[in-house]
Amino acid sequence: MNQYTQEHARSYYAASAHGMAQFPGLTADLEADVCVIGGGFTGINTAIELAQCGLSVILLEGRRIGWGASGRNGGQLIRGIGHDVSGFAKHIGAEGVRYLERAGIESVELVGRRIREHGIDCDLRWGFCELANTPAQFAGLASEYAALKESGYAHETRLVEPGQVRTHVVNSGVYAGGLVDMGSGHLHPLNLVLGEARLASSLGVQIFEQSPVLELIHGDTVQVRCAGGTVRAGSLVLACNAHLEELEPKLSGKVLPAGSYIIATEPLSADVAAQLIPHNLALCDQKVGLDYYRLSADRRLLFGGACHYSGRDPRDITAYMRPQMLKVFPQLANVRIDYQWGGKIGITANRFPQVGRLRQHPNVFYAQGYSGHGLNVTHWCAKLLGEAIQAGHSKGFDVFSAVPHMTFPGGRALRSPLLALGMLWYRMREVLG
Repeated sequence: MNQYTQEHARSYYAASAHGMAQFPGLTADLEADVCVIGGGFTGINTAIELAQCGLSVILLEGRRIGWGASGRNGGQLIRGIGHDVSGFAKHIGAEGVRYLERAGIESVELVGRRIREHGIDCDLRWGFCELANTPAQFAGLASEYAALKESGYAHETRLVEPGQVRTHVVNSGVYAGGLVDMGSGHLHPLNLVLGEARLASSLGVQIFEQSPVLELIHGDTVQVRCAGGTVRAGSLVLACNAHLEELEPKLSGKVLPAGSYIIATEPLSADVAAQLIPHNLALCDQKVGLDYYRLSADRRLLFGGACHYSGRDPRDITAYMRPQMLKVFPQLANVRIDYQWGGKIGITANRFPQVGRLRQHPNVFYAQGYSGHGLNVTHWCAKLLGEAIQAGHSKGFDVFSAVPHMTFPGGRALRSPLLALGMLWYRMREVLG
């Protein structure tokens, strides 16, 4: 299914991408102030931040720009850094928690501003609903709604009672209510990262595709060796997330590459699309193996989820995902599936992104492990990396890097099976109530 070749997965996004021009491979020895490894949202936006500060930047991508999760994800631009951040107060204090809560909102605004200011055509639509699967979850959404109101959240929010879900949010009988947030939304992620790559190139960033890194040689000047040449730079940014592998084992052991999968239906009629999702919202439930879905610009239902921790992809993604879709929308039983694809997302043990610099090599910076909240958080972490590299310090960088992260036990062989067992336990708890 062309999931992990050197080219883009055969997804709806790749089929509807704008201007997917290829960048050259590295064929010479070069020097720059900063070398960035990874051509997804983190790497591209870090390069933008640094170039805007006047630094010279070379970006290396082992495959294609947006090849990984940045170009394959559900396209949901959702408020928040991740799960409840209040539990990190013992590490970052009450002010640090307040910073993270603000960052969860401002990061969405940062993405919207970049799209607007640079005219990036990526089908941005505002409006998102978090769905409750149980009355207890709906009570939690009611508490969240009250907290947003009390905090002065600037965007429209509304609580959707169980009896209003079908007519106001989504025409499905499986939900116990929802919370609509018009400050979150959805977009075409591959077109966004491709547009940002064009912006980075216009700012002078040298981008090289099909240039996997073979070796890092650390020192005051970092040497990044590829088959076609070596880049020498004063600072290095590792922005590989779930695909870092053994390039830096101290970091790759802290992130579990987990599979997530999406199917896309044939284009639906305007009437059918409006009946399914009346206000064209992005939607996501709260199950352990969550469902997330939305309509594309040409009215396809993009239905994703079934996060898979075994390290093995299903042989047939449509056969794997279609039953999940039909639980929500049995009325789509006769609708054709046109695209199926998957990819790896980086999961951390505490579901919080990892941002920092290597202790033994302080000129090596990194950001990874967005745990399914990457669209906005990548952009925010890129901003923090840019500040820390350019100015030598950043309050936000210090807050993020103060949160401790464990290494998954068992090494590469046991990491995925152990987490798969843990997730099975959570799912059993969910089923048993």
